[in-house]
Amino acid sequence: MNTVELAPHRIAGLLAPAVDRTFRAGMLAGRDGGGAELSQRYGGPTANGFLVDLRTRLAAPGGTVDGPDFAAITRYADPVTVRRAVDKQVAYGMLHRRPDGALSATERGAAFLGELYQVHAEVTEELWAGHDERVTRLVAALGRLLTYALVLADADGDRDGSAFAALAPPHEPDGTPPGVLLLNRLGTLRYHRADAHAAAWTAAGHTASSIAALPAGPERLAIELETDRRAAGPYAALDAEERLTMLADLAALPG
Repeated sequence: MNTVELAPHRIAGLLAPAVDRTFRAGMLAGRDGGGAELSQRYGGPTANGFLVDLRTRLAAPGGTVDGPDFAAITRYADPVTVRRAVDKQVAYGMLHRRPDGALSATERGAAFLGELYQVHAEVTEELWAGHDERVTRLVAALGRLLTYALVLADADGDRDGSAFAALAPPHEPDGTPPGVLLLNRLGTLRYHRADAHAAAWTAAGHTASSIAALPAGPERLAIELETDRRAAGPYAALDAEERLTMLADLAALPG
């Protein structure tokens, strides 16, 4: 029997669009399935937009995101625009900002996140209904990937100014439904690749603005291949069959 073995750097590249598609489908379902109404009840995106982005850390009791990590998460946005947006969310009473720039959820912000988790539980159950085995396999595989990614980050001393380290491991209170586990683990894995991509374009001499403007071509392809290499580490936690199964399971999920 012929088998196809995908090296970690190859599966990292193949999985990236599948991870993005599945994650975006879950977030879109959340917005359309009650998330937009929930957001408006708490002041709208102007009041709670960053809480959604940072939910996997700020939903945890005492969860904080420090200044350098937040800068990594928002690396493609204008810093002045980001600061003004944070100012507004602090003024709305949804975020607390310490003098050193670290962010945490206020009591009202935590209440919003609790309701958001419930919205995501309801919509992902519907979105991925009938795919229980796939969801269970993906949750388990992603758990191993994220755990190993954190081990590698600690070994490399690579946790400062990291979007991934800021939000991993995701907050998963007892009883968190499988769909929410899948959604938030996918989102956290995307930040691991985002850090790898930033490291790749930085090594190539780019800035956040110049890489955004770089057209398709040999230079961009080289950066994408280097991103795959830098993002590959956690996939060593899965064997070849498990990597293929993960790719097939993501491809089979609706959305």
